[in-house]
Amino acid sequence: MSGERRAAVDPTALAVASVAVPLEAGINLPAHNHPQHQLTWAPGAPFTIEVDNLRWVVERSRALWIPGDMDHAVVPHSSSEMLSLYFEPDSCPLRWEVPTVVDATGLVGPLLSHLVELGTGTGTGTRTATGAGTVEHRARVTAVLWDLLKPLSVAAIPTILPTDPLALRIALAIKQDPADPRDLEDWSREVGASVRTLSRRFRAETGTSFSSWRTYERLNSALPMLGMGQPVSRVAHAVGYATASAFINAFRREMGTTPAAYFGGSGPPTTLTETPAPTAAD
Repeated sequence: MSGERRAAVDPTALAVASVAVPLEAGINLPAHNHPQHQLTWAPGAPFTIEVDNLRWVVERSRALWIPGDMDHAVVPHSSSEMLSLYFEPDSCPLRWEVPTVVDATGLVGPLLSHLVELGTGTGTGTRTATGAGTVEHRARVTAVLWDLLKPLSVAAIPTILPTDPLALRIALAIKQDPADPRDLEDWSREVGASVRTLSRRFRAETGTSFSSWRTYERLNSALPMLGMGQPVSRVAHAVGYATASAFINAFRREMGTTPAAYFGGSGPPTTLTETPAPTAAD
């Protein structure tokens, strides 16, 4: 990034833990936090990280930086593996204070995987360091990793649920089946409340209209499938769009780019959450 500055990397900036966690569909890792910063990546099938009311898809082309002391949950969509490095904030050269998507193409993914394989040599990693995992070797590999970490400006989609029992009933049904075609008038008959009442409750409690909320949920459901390489036409149908072009138009409208560009790491920056890409500090 233009004007980006980085602190010098020394051995104290090494990962204090390196973890490879197997994931299974339907078995979530509930919200938790830890004081260390976390850099996490999916070498195989993608998974979703939820932070507050936002989601990020982690897959082969993009890793995620999670600042320390920030609650986050992991939602796998199929059998997968989550590779993570953990860094102490006081010695970390990066000062990213919000979850940050990182370009994992090129050498970033392999370097992260190699560092997890090496372990930390401290007993805190999931693998014990061998002769190849000396501090000097890990320092050289980590220095390259720090130099290659580049933030990507991508949208995170809101996931706020309404609290009103009737509106929540509708929202949970849509989360269960994003392809459900019923509009708010249909739902009003289903739950026994007026369209006006339901519309008002969705807007007041989620910050958006029912139609926009449903679009967000459909895109949230689509992202993991796209990350696994499923055809756009199949994904479009699975989340409630009659045609691939209708889905692509909705994706472009909300995400600022096409599905192909989103997962290819190209396309214009998107600002759905109005959070600028962070920069590194001294």
